[in-house]
Amino acid sequence: MVDVQLTRRGVEPKERVAKVTIEGLDLWFDDAQVLKGVNCAIPEKAVTAIMGPSGCGKSTLLRAMNRLHDLTPSCRIRGKIRLDEMNIFDGGTDVYELRRRVGMVFQRPNPFPKSIFENVAYGLKIHGGHGRAALEQAVEKALRDANLWDEVRDKLHRSALDLSGGQQQRLCIARALAVEPEVLLLDEPASALDPVSTAKLEELIEELQDSYTIVIVTHNLQQAARVSHYTAFLMLGELVEFGVTDEVFTAPTDERTENYLRGIFG
Repeated sequence: MVDVQLTRRGVEPKERVAKVTIEGLDLWFDDAQVLKGVNCAIPEKAVTAIMGPSGCGKSTLLRAMNRLHDLTPSCRIRGKIRLDEMNIFDGGTDVYELRRRVGMVFQRPNPFPKSIFENVAYGLKIHGGHGRAALEQAVEKALRDANLWDEVRDKLHRSALDLSGGQQQRLCIARALAVEPEVLLLDEPASALDPVSTAKLEELIEELQDSYTIVIVTHNLQQAARVSHYTAFLMLGELVEFGVTDEVFTAPTDERTENYLRGIFG
């Protein structure tokens, strides 16, 4: 079995209630089925890691949680994803409000070619209702929550593209946090970062876990073990195993999970 350290803190994960519930989710791109009957309940205010071999559907599942696949004409979905009690695929769903409630941070930092301040304020301006003073307070809070304020407080009006890669990724997290989401989706957020920036990002995830439901896709088994309370293992579009991270890593119930952890495939 992979040698891991299980160091998460906080409430015992089995006490959590579901924030996102996935029911019988099938997803196709044209005729290729990418997700097959996925069922799981993602706990509220905990970190859930999604791991599995390349091409197994991890990012596809993550993007389904805030309907990013609406932008792909070839995508077809069957099943339900519930945010609390709301099925996000219902016809009356306000997709813009859904994406405010379920924020997304991508694999590579994608700051806008604007100032640091304007990057964080972007979503707040779209949703409106903020005067200048309130906007400045909200931007500062988001940057503090992303552990970036002390590094950028004196250069808020400089281009976000001048920041380092790790700072840019935390800026993208601040941008997502500014609109006060309930769920934060992280798609391999450390894959383009150096070890020091990765460590800062993992520390940030630990600090945010008591306030947000966090779902992180990662190829890094050590990272999944370090940051998550729960782990989902996907293979060929199927959810093979889902459970408390300690149990998945030390006593997997499915042979395919054990083989993946041993590095036999994937």
